[in-house]
Amino acid sequence: MPSVAELIAALPEPADAPETGSPAPLNPLLEAWSHRPVPLGRFRRLRMLGTLQAQIAAAYAFYWLRGWFKGADDSKRLLAETHWRTAMRILDSMSYLRGAAMKVGQTLANFPDIAPREFVETLEKLHYSAPPMHWSLLKEMVLNELNEEPENLFAAFDKRAFAAASLGQVHAARLKTGEEVAVKIQYPGIARTIREDIRNLTLCMLPGRLSRDWENTKEQFEDLRVRLERETDYEQEAASLERARALFHEDDGIVVPRVYRQYSTARVLTMERLPGVHLEEFLATNPSQALRNEFAKKILISWYRMLFAGRMLYIDLHPGNFLFMDDGRLGVVDFGFMLELDDTLWELFRKMDRPLTTGRLEDRIAAIKEWSWIGDEPSDQDRVRLSEEYADWSWQARYCGGEFDFSDEADFRRGVDLFMQMARKRYTRSRPCTPSISRHIFGFRSIFYRLKAKIDIAPIAEEEVRAAGWDRSDYAPPT
Repeated sequence: MPSVAELIAALPEPADAPETGSPAPLNPLLEAWSHRPVPLGRFRRLRMLGTLQAQIAAAYAFYWLRGWFKGADDSKRLLAETHWRTAMRILDSMSYLRGAAMKVGQTLANFPDIAPREFVETLEKLHYSAPPMHWSLLKEMVLNELNEEPENLFAAFDKRAFAAASLGQVHAARLKTGEEVAVKIQYPGIARTIREDIRNLTLCMLPGRLSRDWENTKEQFEDLRVRLERETDYEQEAASLERARALFHEDDGIVVPRVYRQYSTARVLTMERLPGVHLEEFLATNPSQALRNEFAKKILISWYRMLFAGRMLYIDLHPGNFLFMDDGRLGVVDFGFMLELDDTLWELFRKMDRPLTTGRLEDRIAAIKEWSWIGDEPSDQDRVRLSEEYADWSWQARYCGGEFDFSDEADFRRGVDLFMQMARKRYTRSRPCTPSISRHIFGFRSIFYRLKAKIDIAPIAEEEVRAAGWDRSDYAPPT
C-alpha cells in the first residue's frame, strides 16, 4: 500500500501549474487571449463564472492537503504559488469575459496589502494592460462605425492596441493634420454582456429576496446597470470629456484629453494622446516624497474641481486612469463611468459637506441617517454605530486638519474591515448610487495608499468650495 505522503504527492497539479514553481511568462497567454471574442449568452457566462469558482476552491483545497506534509518554508512557497495560480485563473476568465465581470477583477486589484500580493500584481493588469483583442475581431465593427478603413482615415494607425481594459482597447494613431491621438474602440457585443452579467449577479443574490431591503438592493443593481451601460456610449463619454476639460487651466497642471468629434462615434472615441506613465511605472522610479505628494494634490484637485464646479462625480479612481508626466503634469483619462449630480443628488452632497467640514459627530450621524434612511428605532442603533465608524474613516482625512498620512496600513485595513462588517450584517439600504460611491472611495484611498501620500486635504477642498460659490456661513468657519 502506498504511504499517505505518496498519495498526497500523486494529487494532480492544476493544468497551468509551472513545472519549476515560478510563474510562467504571460506573453504566450496574452497572445492566446487576444484571438477570443467576448462570449455572449447569459447562461454561458454564468457557467464560466461557476467553473472559475470551482477551480479556485480546488486550488486552495490542494494547498490545504499538501500543507499537512510540508515544512513552514515549503508551505509559504506553496501558498504563494497557489495565490499566483488562482490570480492567473481569475485573470484568464476576466480577460475572456470582459465587461462587468472584468470590473470585479479590477476592484480586487484596488486592495494592496489586503488581498494577497500575487493577486494584486497579476490583476493590476486589468486596469490598463489587459489582453487586447486581435485586430481581426474588431476590424468589421470599426469599419461600420467610421465608414472607412482606419488606414485611409488616419495618416498612421497601429493595429496593435497599447492599452486595454474592461469595455474596450486603445490604439495609437496620427491624424493627417499631424496630431498624435488615441483611438478607443469598444469590444463587439460588450453592452449586451453587461445586461447579462447584472442579471446573473441579481440571480445569485436571490437568497436575499426575503430581506426587507431587497427592493432597495434591486434599485442599486439597476443603477449600476444603467451606469455601466452608459459607459458603453462613447458619445456620452465625449461630452463628459469636453465638460471636464473646460474646468482646468494650464497653470493647474492637470490635463484632460481633447476629443476629435469627427473621428468619434458611439463605439469609437478619438482623443488627444497624452504622454506619461501609469502609477506602477511612476513608483518604479523611486520618486521623492515631495513629488508623490504633489501628484496626490493634483489628483485631489481634479476630483474636487469636477465635483464642485462641474457637478460630476469621477468614479473611476484607479491607477489606469491617471498619467504621471515627466514635466509634473497629471493626465486624467477615461470619463465613461461618471455620476452626474442632478438637483436631488446635488442637494444631498451639499448636506454631506457639513460633516466633512465640521467633523462633528452629530453632523455625521444626521448625514448618515438621511443618506441611508435610518430611523431612531432601537434596532437601528448598531447600524448607526457601524455606519458612523465607516463614515469617520472615509471623511477623517478632510476634517481632521493638518497633514494626513495615507500610507498607514492599519488605517487602510480598518476601512476594509468596517465595510465588510456592514456587508455581512446586510446594512446596505441606501441611495441607489451608493455602490458606485463606495467604489470611488476605495479607489481614492488605494491610490493614495500606494503613493504613500502625506497631504493636508482641508485647504484644497476649501479653495475649490469657495470657487464654486457656496454659501456655507451657517457652519463653515470664516477664512
